[in-house]
Amino acid sequence: MKRLTTWLCAAQLFGIAVVEAAPLSITLPPETAVLKASELPGYALAQQKCSTCHSADYINYQPPGMSLAQWTGEAGKMQKVYGAPISDQDVSVIGAYLAATYGSAKASDADVQAASFPSKPAPDKPMDGMALLQNNACLSCHAVDHKVVGPAYHEVAAKYANDPQAVAKVTSSIAQGGSGKWGNVPMPPFAQLSQEDLKAMATFILQQ
Repeated sequence: MKRLTTWLCAAQLFGIAVVEAAPLSITLPPETAVLKASELPGYALAQQKCSTCHSADYINYQPPGMSLAQWTGEAGKMQKVYGAPISDQDVSVIGAYLAATYGSAKASDADVQAASFPSKPAPDKPMDGMALLQNNACLSCHAVDHKVVGPAYHEVAAKYANDPQAVAKVTSSIAQGGSGKWGNVPMPPFAQLSQEDLKAMATFILQQ
């Protein structure tokens, strides 16, 4: 660094023109890897939550023939080591999908079915909109008051401020995902959520 500074000073002293390099623009190739389709619920969950942070190609880097326990452990590592916004139940459901689709397990195996369709105790009270957004990784791409990957919730609320169908439209957008309304970056679908949860999320967003 000292030599570079000395050279620049000397160049200015003797009238040598110093041309600054133009900034380099790099365009990455479009994402083409996709998860293998499955009727297991972990497929939609992996599309929604795993693709938020990394490419589907990551799966192909793992050893072939991994068991249910190994794939579940891999999903658990994403949660505990890397802080992925997934619950313990998500880990089990995603692990079962990965094991049956990419590993040595079969979708019909009893342990895969048990992990994919866990019993759900009735909650004491409905989860509020902000908690649902946090638990479903929405805040990885959105914030209330500024743009991240997707629009700020303030912007969404302003856009639909005078629309009597606002809740229905935003609920549908969350459930179906897609791209084009706010840019070219796609939002994954959240079709596995109940209508009550989707409506709670949409209502919270529109109140910002």
